[in-house]
Amino acid sequence: MSDGTVEQRLADLGLTLPEVAAPLASYVPAVRSGAHVFTAGQLPLSSGELVATGKVGGEVSAEEAQAAARQCALNALAAVKSVVGTLDAVRQVVKVTVFVASTPDFTGQPVVANGASELLGDVFGDAGRHARSAVGVPVLPIDAPVEVELVVEVD
Repeated sequence: MSDGTVEQRLADLGLTLPEVAAPLASYVPAVRSGAHVFTAGQLPLSSGELVATGKVGGEVSAEEAQAAARQCALNALAAVKSVVGTLDAVRQVVKVTVFVASTPDFTGQPVVANGASELLGDVFGDAGRHARSAVGVPVLPIDAPVEVELVVEVD
C-alpha cells in the first residue's frame, strides 16, 4: 500500500490489532494453504469479552451488530497475521462470510456485514474489495450476535 504498512493504516484509523483469540474448541484460528489463508469464524471479542450478546433485531441493534462485525474482522486479521507474520503479505481479501444471529423478522444481514467489509476496504484499499456472503442464523457460539470468517490471498 502506498500509505505505508497495513498496521500503520490501522493505527491511522485509531485501531490496534488485538491478540489472537483462543479457540473455543478443537481448531486453529487460521490455516495457510498455498497462497491463501482461511480463518476460523471469529467472534466479536475485545479483551476476552464479547462486545455484544443476543440476537440482532432483538437485544442487539443493527448498528451495534455492525460494530461487532468490525471487531470480528479485526480479530480475523489478527488470525491472518499469526500465520503469515505480517498483514503486508495480504495481496487480496478474497471472500468474507458473515453470520448474523438474528430474529426471524430481521432482514438487514448485509447492513451488519458492512461493518466488516468497510473496515477491510479502509485498511487494504482496492485489495480489500471482496466477494461476500451475509447469512442469518438462529444462534452463534456463546450468544455472539455476529461471526466473521475470511479468505485472503497472500504473497
